[in-house]
Amino acid sequence: MLALLFILFAGLAIGSAIAVVAQRNPLYSAISLIGVFVSLACLYVMLAAPFIAAVQLIVYAGAIMVLVVFVIMLLNVEEEERRRPRLKFLVPAAVFMAAILIAEATFIIYSVKSAGAPTVSASNTGLTAAIGAGLFTKYLLPFEVTSILLLMAIVGAMTLARRSRTLTPTIGVVPGAQVVAMDILRPGSAENLTPVESDTSAEAASLLGVETYKEPKDEGNHGA
Repeated sequence: MLALLFILFAGLAIGSAIAVVAQRNPLYSAISLIGVFVSLACLYVMLAAPFIAAVQLIVYAGAIMVLVVFVIMLLNVEEEERRRPRLKFLVPAAVFMAAILIAEATFIIYSVKSAGAPTVSASNTGLTAAIGAGLFTKYLLPFEVTSILLLMAIVGAMTLARRSRTLTPTIGVVPGAQVVAMDILRPGSAENLTPVESDTSAEAASLLGVETYKEPKDEGNHGA
C-alpha cells in the first residue's frame, strides 16, 4: 500500500514539475508548482515528518505561491511567445544533464536494493520538538544569519521601491502634439474656436502657461 502511494505522489510531483516548465502561461506554471508542493508534502507525511509537511503546505503552497500568483495577476503577464532560441546548445545540454541525473538516481536505487533494507530504529527526526531543539541549539547561528539575510532583502526591496519617483497630484500632464481652441488659451474672452497646434510637450506647456516638470538630479550619479 505504501509503495502504491509513493508511486502515486511521486508521479504527481514529477508530472506537475514537467508542467511547470512546459506551460507557456506563467499562471498555469504557478498552479502546477503548487501541485509539486502538495505532492512533496504527502511524501513527507509518508516519511513520518508531519511538521515538515505542514510547513511545506502553509509556507510554500500557501503563502509564497499565493504571493507569486498575485504578482502574476497584478502584472498581467500574458502567454509567452515562441521565439527562436539564441543559445541552441542549452537544449542538448539540458537533456544530457537530465540523463546524468536519472542515471545517478537509478544507481542509488539499485545500490540500496542490493545492500538490503537497513534496520530502522525509532527516531524523532521530523517531529516538531526535534526541529525546534535543533534550530535554537545546534543550528542557532545559521537560523539567525538567515533572518538577517531576509531582513536585508526586505530593506533592499524598500530602497529600490523608493527610488522610483511618481508625479504628485498637483502636477498636470501635458500631452505632446495637440490642437486646442483659442478660447481655452485665453479664458474669459469671447468664444473663439480658432485651432492652435503644438508639436511638442514644451510648446503645449508654453501655450497653456504650465511650467514643465524637471526631474531632480540624483546626487549619487554625479560620478557616473
